[in-house]
Order: sequence, then structure tokens, then C-alpha cells
Amino acid sequence: MTLSAAEARRTALAAQGFSGAPRLRARRPFDPALERLHVLQIDSVNVFARSHYLPVFSRHGAYDSDRLDRHLWGSGEFTEYWAHEAAFIPVGDRPLFAWRMDDFRARHTRDGRADALAGTIAHVRERLAADGPQLVRELEEEPRGRRGPWWDWSDTKRAVEVLFARGEVVAATREGFQRRYALAEQVLPEHALARVPRAEAQRALVERAARSLGVGTLADLADYHRLPSADTRAAVRDLEEAGVLVPVRVAGWERTNGRSESAWIHRDARVPARLAPDALLTPFDPVVWFRPRAERMFDFHYRIEIYTPKEQRRFGYYCLPLMVGGRLAGRIDLKANRTGRELLVQAAWREDRAPDRTAEIAVGLLARAAAWQGLETVRAAGAGNLVLPERFPAAA
Repeated sequence: MTLSAAEARRTALAAQGFSGAPRLRARRPFDPALERLHVLQIDSVNVFARSHYLPVFSRHGAYDSDRLDRHLWGSGEFTEYWAHEAAFIPVGDRPLFAWRMDDFRARHTRDGRADALAGTIAHVRERLAADGPQLVRELEEEPRGRRGPWWDWSDTKRAVEVLFARGEVVAATREGFQRRYALAEQVLPEHALARVPRAEAQRALVERAARSLGVGTLADLADYHRLPSADTRAAVRDLEEAGVLVPVRVAGWERTNGRSESAWIHRDARVPARLAPDALLTPFDPVVWFRPRAERMFDFHYRIEIYTPKEQRRFGYYCLPLMVGGRLAGRIDLKANRTGRELLVQAAWREDRAPDRTAEIAVGLLARAAAWQGLETVRAAGAGNLVLPERFPAAA
């Protein structure tokens, strides 16, 4: 099977839930995106909107973010784990990560962390068992100023994160975006505490990745749930033999030696004849989170510059990729000024081959994004090479 580069892009966007027009379910408008993504990455940066809100907006338009939070933390259908980075996953799929929990346990034994924190880990278990879900500050006994060598965390925070990685504790909810931790058996149903053997679990995760990606290389499939390459290769081989994954050649997907990059398409993937969505994306959207795939599929070189010193940034602190007509056409550095009820465009950039209508599409998307966030005006600083009006109203 052979796909053109454009067919591969349309296949990927269809698999990711970009229908080309907003389609919201009245009761739970976020369901279509959650079903397509499988994992919803969490990030603490809140300069515009927290990352887990954006994929639903990108695909389906404005919705009530509080409803999404209540669903993710209160419905019992989702839980948090290291599924890509920190991410929401369906609670029924948590057993597919039991092997990763085992790997964390072995790593913490090797690096001495388990022994160094043994007393604090025992204390955290006892407190959670006796008192139920707790914030870290409620569990801490050491002075708040004391910090250890890892991530400048207290011993209690380090112990809780060790237990979270092992799967012994979970985030029961979040308050002020801080996790309220609980023992897993206190808040999860029994089926979510089950264990699936490593090879079987990884086959299931690769199949889910392929369904969410539509078409992808071995590296794409491995990155989606951060699987080891060798394990991914074995899973792909099994799924290909079962007819779930179909080998495909994508025009322009070539290795440095000029040979075609091996790729697979999910047997249920759709190859639309036309699909040209416009969207603002979070930096942690699956469309762009694996940078080699974004470059290969969209010819879009993207790096988030949050951790880059200000004087060394090229595009801006928190640039959202801009999709126009199904192509990544620019990036926009956004900040919400909630006091002034303004969406600040600190910089706006267009790619060399961006469509002529890129600025027009950007204005429309920014107006809708501002309205979604309860802001009244969009104000552009004028930095960058994408020319936007200095000020315009949020969408009515």
C-alpha cells in the first residue's frame, strides 16, 4: 500500500479527531476527542490555558472546561499515570501499564531511592491508609524549607512520587492543580488494579497508538505511550501478522540513507479525500508532541521555548502551533491577561509556505479562543512576521 504525503496527513488528522467542523455532543462534548486521543497530556503551565483543555477546543470548539475537569477527576472513568508524560488515561486501561510500574520499582531499587526513602514511604502509606486522600503539604512532617537532591522536592514529595510511579498511590483529584494522593485501592475499581502481562499490554498499547495516529513509523508508535523500541517492534510484528497493522509506504518519508521509512496504517484508519481543518494546538498535542513526526509529516520544526533563556528564544515563551487547512502554518505566543480581560498575542509567526489566508484564519481562531476563555479582546504586540490587527474583539 502506498500513500502520498497529503494522504498520510489527512489520515493522521482524521484519526486524531479533526473532522473539519465542530461537532459537540450536548451532554459530554469532550468525548469524541478523548476517544480519539486515548491519552490526554497534563502540564502545569497556565499562561493561556492548561494543556489538557486545548485538544478538545482544537477539535470541537468552545466548551465548559469545568465540566471536563469534573469528568476527568470525578466520573471514575479516567485516572492519571505516566502514559506518555503525565496524562489522563481510561481507568480500564491502567492495567496495561503494570509493566511500567514494575520498571519504576526496579529503577528505584537500583538507584538507591527506595532504600533512602524507605522510612518516609512507610509513613506516607500509613497516613493515607488511616486518613484517606491527602495533599503533599498535609503529609509532610519536615519543615517546608527542607529540600532534597531530586527536583528540589521534600522527602515526602519524593516518596509520594515514587509510590505514584509504582502504582501504589494515585491522584484522587487535584486542588489548585496539586494532586490529592490516595492509595490506589481506596479510589480505583478492582478491575483497574489488575495486571496485564508485559507483551500483551504492549501489543494493546501499540494498537491503541496506531488507532490514534492512523499511520505511523515504528518511532511514532513507540513514542505515543513511550515504549521501548525493541518491545514496540515485537508488538508491531504480532499486530501485522494479525492483520491489525498494514505495512504502507508514504511518499517523502525517507531515512537519511534515502531508503523509505517503514510505516504502518491501522486497518480501520480512514483516508479522507479531503480534510483541511484550522486549529490552534497546545504544544503537547499528539499532532506535534513527537517532534520528528511533526517535521516528517508537516515539515514543521517545533521546539517549546519555556525553558530557554528569554534572550535566546526565537519565537516566544509559549507558542501554540497554528494549523491552517490541515497544514502547520505558523505559531502564536499567547498569554491570557485575565485582569484586563485580554488575550495577548505576544508574537505571531508564519511559516515560509503558509497559505495566503493564514492571518485571516488566525484572527478567527484567536477571537474564538478568547471568547472560550472568557476574555473580551485580542491584542497583538506586533512581534513576528504574521501581521495581525493590533486589537480586535473576541467572538460573539
